[in-house]
Amino acid sequence: MGYVKPEQVIESMVQAGAMKAALSIKDVLIRSALAGAFISYAVTLAMTASIQTGMGIVGALVFPVGFVMVVLLGMELVTGNFALIPLAVYEKKATMGQMWSNWGWVFLGHVIGCFLYVVLYFISFRFAADQSVIEQIVKTAEMKTTGYAALGGAGLASVFVKAILCNWMVALAVVMGMTAESVIGKIAAMWLPIFIFFAQGFEHSVVNLFVIPAGMMFGADVSIADWWFWNQMPVTFGNIVGGALFTGVAMYMTHKKKRNVSSVSIEKNGTE
Repeated sequence: MGYVKPEQVIESMVQAGAMKAALSIKDVLIRSALAGAFISYAVTLAMTASIQTGMGIVGALVFPVGFVMVVLLGMELVTGNFALIPLAVYEKKATMGQMWSNWGWVFLGHVIGCFLYVVLYFISFRFAADQSVIEQIVKTAEMKTTGYAALGGAGLASVFVKAILCNWMVALAVVMGMTAESVIGKIAAMWLPIFIFFAQGFEHSVVNLFVIPAGMMFGADVSIADWWFWNQMPVTFGNIVGGALFTGVAMYMTHKKKRNVSSVSIEKNGTE
């Protein structure tokens, strides 16, 4: 399927990071809002599949469709950008200011896209005869907030580490998509890490931008403070660590092409 070697993938990661950092605010907001909506669609699809089959693993198998749509259509996903843009900054193809600006605007776009889907989903299913998915959304929202709050500091540590483990895989899925040249190859490569993270209940900041406010709208006993302090903030920080360090930096350090020592010496002598 047109395998691309890791050394070439690293170059693609740097280039992708530079391109993302240079996007206009308009493009960033539109693409990230759409990405938030696509991921939200995938969450309700996964919950529906899990409940209909009685097997959570089925939900994990279908959830990656949202991520595939985001990547193939060139949308902006902040968890992927956590891995790519720092490499462009290190290579001096983007600035720290551009990186922080991109992350901030992409996150805002996700808030807009996820909330739009929350409202539309609420209108669509508030009075549905079968409330099983709604009940699952409410339960999940409470587990992701007050469930951690009940554990205190241990809860914060748990959610933070789950977020690291999550984006280690999500950012890796972005990288895996660059290892193939065909569409079917990209889909297959990206599917694997997303399935791994979702099946084990790790914490993804964009998923939570949908499921927690949706749960609140459907009646979950969760406050805005519960949402942001016990989940959204630690999850976002954990996703940054998982994407930037465990995927981006780690891959760059081991696969970045090293310049031949002798050629560097020749170039240096030639300039002296």
